[in-house]
Amino acid sequence: MVINLGENNSILNQFIAEIRDENIQKDSMRFRKNLERIGEVFAYEISKKLSYKFTEVQTPLGIANENMLDEKPILATILRAGLPIHTGFLNFFDTAENAFISAYRKYEKDGSFEIKVEYISCPCTDDKTVIISDPMLASGSSMVLAYKALLEKGLPRHTHIVTIIASKEGVEYLNSHLNMQNITLWVGAIDDELTVKSYIVPGLGDAGDLAYGNKS
Repeated sequence: MVINLGENNSILNQFIAEIRDENIQKDSMRFRKNLERIGEVFAYEISKKLSYKFTEVQTPLGIANENMLDEKPILATILRAGLPIHTGFLNFFDTAENAFISAYRKYEKDGSFEIKVEYISCPCTDDKTVIISDPMLASGSSMVLAYKALLEKGLPRHTHIVTIIASKEGVEYLNSHLNMQNITLWVGAIDDELTVKSYIVPGLGDAGDLAYGNKS
C-alpha cells in the first residue's frame, strides 16, 4: 500500500515546499526543523493505524475513559539525513524503541556507485511495528538494503516506510523487491524523474548536506 499524504491539502504541503525552496534551504536550522515537523505529521497519521486499549485515567475530579496506545513501535532511520525526521517521530512516540542504520553511496572513479550498509543498531523486531524513515527514496536500493538489515533482527508484524520525496522509479523498485503485503509506504510527494546519478528531479538536492553540511 502506498499512501501519499501530499495529495491532500494540509500544512504538510507548506513544509515540503519550504524544504524544496533553494532560498529557504540556505538556513540549515530551518531545513532540519521542517524535516522534524514533517516527521511529526507522518507520526500522527501513522498513529491512527496502531493498536489501542481502553484505559481508566484518574483525574482530580473523577475517572476519565480514554483509548491509549497499546504498543511501542520501533523507530528506525538511515543515517545521517534521517535524523531530523526521526526526532519528529520521537516527539510523538516518546517511549519507542530505536534503530539506526548506516547506509551510504560508495562512488567509483567513473561516477558509478553501490549502496553499502555499514552498521546497524537495533532491538529485536519480532512481531513488532517498525517505522523506518529517510527523507528521499531515489532508486530505492538503500531502503531495500536497510529493510533487509532490519529483518536480521527479527520479522516485524508490520513495517511503515516513510519518505518525504520519492521517485516513481523508487516506488516501483520497492514494489518489485519487497513483500509489500506487510509494508505500508508513506510519502509526501512522488516526483517523475530520476537522473542517471540517482538524484530526484525536481527533488530538493542532498538532504544530508542541507541538514548537516557538505561531506568530503
